[in-house]
Amino acid sequence: MRTPLSVINVVVATAATLCGAATGFAQSSTQAGVAAQSPPSMTNNPLLKPFQTPHETAPFPLIKNEHYLPAIKAGIAAGRKEIEAIANSPAAPTFANTIVALERTGDELSRATSVLFNLNAAETSPELQGIVKEASPLLTEYGNDITLNPKLFARVKAVYDQRAKLKLDAESKMLVEKTYKRFARNGANLNATDKEKLRAIDKELAQLSLQFGENVLNETNAYVLPVSDINLLKGLPDFALEAAKKTATEKGLTGWAFTLQAPSYGPFMQYADNRNLRETLYKAYNTRGFKGDKNDNQAIINRTVQLRYDRANLLGYKTHADFVLEESMAGSSQKVQSFLNELVQYARPAAERQLNELTAFAQANGFDHDRLEQWDYSYYAEKMKKQKLDLDDEMLRPYFKLDNVLEGVFTVANRLYGLTFKENKAIPVYNPEVKAYEVFDQNGKYLAVFYGDYFPRPGKRSGAWMNDVQGQKIVNGVNLRPHIVNVCNFTRPTDSRPSLLTFYEVTTLFHEFGHALHGMLANGQYESLSGTSVPRDFVELPSQVMENWCYTPEALNLFAKHYQTGEVIPQTLIDKIRASQNFMAGLANLRQLRFGITDMYYHDRKPTGETITDVENHADSLVNLFPRVKGTSFSTAFSHIFAGGYSAGYYSYKWSEVLDADAFEYFQQNGGLNAKAVAQKFRQNVLERGGAEKPMELYKKFRGREPSPQAMLRRSGLVL
Repeated sequence: MRTPLSVINVVVATAATLCGAATGFAQSSTQAGVAAQSPPSMTNNPLLKPFQTPHETAPFPLIKNEHYLPAIKAGIAAGRKEIEAIANSPAAPTFANTIVALERTGDELSRATSVLFNLNAAETSPELQGIVKEASPLLTEYGNDITLNPKLFARVKAVYDQRAKLKLDAESKMLVEKTYKRFARNGANLNATDKEKLRAIDKELAQLSLQFGENVLNETNAYVLPVSDINLLKGLPDFALEAAKKTATEKGLTGWAFTLQAPSYGPFMQYADNRNLRETLYKAYNTRGFKGDKNDNQAIINRTVQLRYDRANLLGYKTHADFVLEESMAGSSQKVQSFLNELVQYARPAAERQLNELTAFAQANGFDHDRLEQWDYSYYAEKMKKQKLDLDDEMLRPYFKLDNVLEGVFTVANRLYGLTFKENKAIPVYNPEVKAYEVFDQNGKYLAVFYGDYFPRPGKRSGAWMNDVQGQKIVNGVNLRPHIVNVCNFTRPTDSRPSLLTFYEVTTLFHEFGHALHGMLANGQYESLSGTSVPRDFVELPSQVMENWCYTPEALNLFAKHYQTGEVIPQTLIDKIRASQNFMAGLANLRQLRFGITDMYYHDRKPTGETITDVENHADSLVNLFPRVKGTSFSTAFSHIFAGGYSAGYYSYKWSEVLDADAFEYFQQNGGLNAKAVAQKFRQNVLERGGAEKPMELYKKFRGREPSPQAMLRRSGLVL
């Protein structure tokens, strides 16, 4: 998952697209009338002065909670002065004194907010969450003050109207267009009354997004399944039992304890023979935010969907999906709906065959029910994979020591793009588990700072993502290089074993590292167009291309080595991994389509008062082959679309599969890891260019043509 523009957009409502550390002039955000000076006690506030070496990275250990709000308020005050100077300039508006000037504002505020919102996702606390809640409306108000400033918009529009006459390069032309659209799409053309309505909507959406994410985190952290009888845990491998024993000890419990964190939940659902406990854990996971208590997210969803619809209408769009997709590669909700429906037609028949096969397998192995339930799927799929392919995660895990996989992904980046990664312990980090690296180009030139944060903690939200602490841009001829973060929740080391990853965790690491490459190799003039600042349905291309290497012998042989013997993974296991790529692919595709269809159902129509269950029942009628589990909901923990910026955009994972399969086939046709010319084209036209041109134009420059869906359908086994 790539966090939208920056983590700030997770906090400042999805609608407030201008607020983000990578959105140029709207890097800042806050409220009118904020004093420019911090209190005397804040004179040593590390957020109020440029960061120091190495590479001017954030001095995390020096930053305290009391530093954030004064820094944000001071940054807003400085930003207001910059904005007013542009808006009130007596000079005629030009590209330089208006568009570029706006792009260059907000550095002080960006410095504070980038740290705050990164940590609120990866290292939060109740106190920090309170700070974010206080800062969020200030940021939203400030962002609106920029986009709703009539004098400022008049100058932007004047440059936009004469853009055809200006002698600008492609990236600068895109900056003019994007700047104008940011104003227009955020209410600049509204009358005074409607502007106030928009402000109120944006402010409320920001708070709802925050609360949704906090509720999911609270529910995830609060749950524990204690087990005192080892006989109830038959089937679980030693690593899962050892981790559960450690968890119980940490929580002051006897026996074993299981949580809703992925490294605990996933193995339990895969291996635990006890069906009743699998059901218990499944229902705990799928009732997060759905219990009618203080962490309930149902009202938040309904209100968010309504506000997004109202906001779109206010801006002249039929639905929120129409608003979002105008700026996407797909271009329209009709195109997305058609795309999803077409994939359903391919995936459902395959999924039905696979589920019938799995059910028959389960019944032949002691399952005495007519239909599999959702808590049976992972368990029997793992057993059938073991029987059919002689493969399971525990056979592979010894070959995927985290340190080796990291070295592997670094080596792949070196082979393709000439990059080297050197750990630098002098770079401050926000948690002792985080590692910081300097990244160098093939000629030894410094490119970026890369932070890796890989284990679950109570203060870290679930999932995996990439973000930046500092974006890339060129100012006064100086190329300011980015600081990139990968955050994951992988299997922790135990007392007897290092962190050994499942194959899914391996592909997740490669996925997020693909996003990181998009950020680290950014080489644009303007931060708001740099790196991952691209349409949602294009941003997953680099990440999903990287996943493909996990299935190739040439990459696996670089890093898949037994953690005890050093033996390179045997070819027989590699062949099984490759054979497993299509295992249950129909059902896996339906699962992703379920999320995408649900997302569009929420956002591509007028809200009618349907319940969360009604909405999910609609999607399930199309793509869910398992019985509906009464009293559960996945929407109430669907952070991607209600707290993560993917609203009306979850389809992009499948859309990007078309792109990545087509792109990777190009690599394979030209030598795989030795396809240096293809890698160079991918770097120059995709990884370095960010949003400097339209995505389809960038893709065609790389591939020589538009993408074909056939490679994806072949890879998924959905066509012969």
